[in-house]
Amino acid sequence: MDLHLTDKVIIVTGGAKGIGAGIVKVLAAEGAIPVVVGRNEKDNLKLIAEIQEGGGRGSQIVAELTQPMECENVIRQIIQKWGRIDALVNNAGVNDNVALESGDYQRFMDSLHKNVVHYYLMAHHALPALKASQGCIVNIGSKVAETGQGGTSAYAASNGARNALTREWAVELLKDGIRVNSVIVAECYTPLYESWIKTLPNPKETLQEIIKKIPLGKRMTTAKEIADTVAFLLSDRSSHTTGQLIHVDGGYTHLDRAIG
Repeated sequence: MDLHLTDKVIIVTGGAKGIGAGIVKVLAAEGAIPVVVGRNEKDNLKLIAEIQEGGGRGSQIVAELTQPMECENVIRQIIQKWGRIDALVNNAGVNDNVALESGDYQRFMDSLHKNVVHYYLMAHHALPALKASQGCIVNIGSKVAETGQGGTSAYAASNGARNALTREWAVELLKDGIRVNSVIVAECYTPLYESWIKTLPNPKETLQEIIKKIPLGKRMTTAKEIADTVAFLLSDRSSHTTGQLIHVDGGYTHLDRAIG
């Protein structure tokens, strides 16, 4: 299916690794021009080189999105280089385990900046360009907002906010023809996920126990599966879809675990 994404300039925050990299690769394969926004230039350039070797196009911007001014600077640089923005994928973030009991005010606030404040700022600064292109926004979220996890209050709060912002923006931007949706992730094996697993007691056994609880196929979701859904939501093939939280998780969030 042709998703009609050729030449579309699409921002992907946290786009150099994991789910973000999966999204960037799919977009490039569809003929879009993904703009990787990440804090590590080496990682950014490595992915852009891989895309170019495969005949695709893309660019990268180094930015620390926890710094509000850098969000604005990213948008300015993209407009200067490409002259337009057709879509924004808010993806950057980290489950940083700021708990209720052991956390504190500063760590909680820092986590919000890592995980949701830049979602707002990137959309805010990109909005004039998105209005001009009648573009769209996809926010990446986590099942933690709905299921909880324990020991990660700030990340859970951030993801609850991501869900709420998705629906709020979908309402606010109806008049502009801008669609806003979320893709909700449960268990997807990425470098960050692997780092988290390694912090737990008996990581190999723990990972197998998690996998057993995934209803469909008893396996983890792949970054490619998430990326394919994101690409569809960014395309005009989903032209009447907005304000939706779409779970790409093998049924993990909503299906009764007892079925397994």
